[in-house]
Amino acid sequence: MKTTRRAGGKAARPDGRAPGGGPEWSLGDPDCRVVVGDCRDVLAERMAALREKVDLVFADPPFNWKRAYDRWDDNLPEQEYLRFTYDWIDLCVECLRPGGSLWINIPDSWAAEIVCYMKRRLERKPPVVMAHQNWCVWHYRFGQNATERFINSKVHALWFIKPGAAHTWNPQEVLEMSDRASIYADPRTRTKRDGMPAGLRVPLDVWYGKYWGRIQGNNTERRGKHDNQLPEVYLERVILCSSRKGDLVLDPFLGSGTTGVVARALGRRFVGVEYSPENAESAFDRIRRGPARELGRSRGMSTAIFPARSSLIGRSDRAEVESGACDVAPLRAGKRRPKDR
Repeated sequence: MKTTRRAGGKAARPDGRAPGGGPEWSLGDPDCRVVVGDCRDVLAERMAALREKVDLVFADPPFNWKRAYDRWDDNLPEQEYLRFTYDWIDLCVECLRPGGSLWINIPDSWAAEIVCYMKRRLERKPPVVMAHQNWCVWHYRFGQNATERFINSKVHALWFIKPGAAHTWNPQEVLEMSDRASIYADPRTRTKRDGMPAGLRVPLDVWYGKYWGRIQGNNTERRGKHDNQLPEVYLERVILCSSRKGDLVLDPFLGSGTTGVVARALGRRFVGVEYSPENAESAFDRIRRGPARELGRSRGMSTAIFPARSSLIGRSDRAEVESGACDVAPLRAGKRRPKDR
């Protein structure tokens, strides 16, 4: 597949920089692009082409944790960081189509601030109050050591929807094995009234499991020296449940490139923005190479603690579910809300 690198949009700035601040990489077509620059500049300058064209935004912004990045100042005063956060959020909302989804990966420090801001966006331009669909938690079992407090082992995955049209929700794409089936062999899971196969359910809002840990130096997925690489199963779940094949996915903080890797592997169009030219080039190379392991691992058992029992679900069925190969029919419309499984 042809790979091209060019200076960006239709015309360069007077100072020689490309629109958006830097070079752009693509796979020879507009369906997979990586642009170098501050996402606020890139999105503002390309808004005519992106306004209400994006189906899904996934954002993993800097956390302002005073870390020494190669180019970005991660030690902003609180109000300056919040202003930065609100600015890129406003631009992403403007890019989203009505019914589009915005996912934000963010730590405890800023999660509540972002949720509150989304609820008071009536004063913004455009005055769009985003619907808060889910407050999920990505739990990893390898947190950084602490002696004066409990060890932090989670990051929040906030899901918002732009009003004005129906949003995309594909639960059948991310079903996992129910704990009641896999751990307790509960016979009630054999007969389901919600249209799902026996033993399967929509995932809980706390995400963890075999492939959900932090990507450390010896992990199969690890690429380069990026400190905050997200697991591919995380992006797989987000992209599968809230977009369709051919949809446009935007990541304003591309980082190591996981969003682009998974989006392209799942047949989505993709635009990524990265502040660091070095990270952008590395991310694009990773996108070109593809995922580290076969996708489909976002399914399977939700637990990483107890071994699964085989008394309810046969070995072959279990292997099919865990591999993501099971053919799950879409959920039936009009069913009553299922009881807790």
